[in-house]
Amino acid sequence: MTEGGVSPVPREARPFQGRTAGLVSRLIANTVDAAVVVVALAVGYLSLNAVLFLLHPRGFSFTTASPFLSLTLASVISVLYLAASWATTGRSYGDHVMGLRVVSGREMMLRPLWAFTRAVLCVVLPVGLLWCAVSASNRSLQDILLRTKVVYDWQPGPLGTARRGKA
Repeated sequence: MTEGGVSPVPREARPFQGRTAGLVSRLIANTVDAAVVVVALAVGYLSLNAVLFLLHPRGFSFTTASPFLSLTLASVISVLYLAASWATTGRSYGDHVMGLRVVSGREMMLRPLWAFTRAVLCVVLPVGLLWCAVSASNRSLQDILLRTKVVYDWQPGPLGTARRGKA
C-alpha cells in the first residue's frame, strides 16, 4: 500500500502477489529478454559499421560476423544482462513487464555470484525452464539447483514483508 492507502497492485492480482510464477509468465518474460538482447546486438552491429564507415567511407561495406561469433556474443550479453539485472533489482526487463522477481529461497535478493551462476545456467540450459510445467512448485531446473524461485511481485523497489503474499 502507498501512503494514500491505494495499492499499485490491481485487486485481481493481489492473491498472486508473492506466489511462484508459472511457465507461461516466465516464457513471456524470457521472450521479452531475448528481444532486448537482439536489440543490443543490432545496435552494436550498426554502431560498429558506423565507425567503420566513418574511418573509410569510400571503401565501406557491411561486415559479416560468423554464426559462432554471433552466438557467443549473444550468450555473453545474455549472461551479463541477466546477472546484472537479478543481482541489482531482482528482475530483468522481461520480468518487470510481467511483474516477476527472482529471489533466493529465503525471498531475498540474489547475491552477484548466485545471479551470475543462475544466468549461466539459464543461457546454457534454457530447456530447464520447461520443468516448471511438471513441478508442483513451478520451479525450473535452475531454480531447483540453486534454490531460487521466480515470484509474482508487482511492487517497485526492494523486497519487503508486504511483498511476500501479505499485501
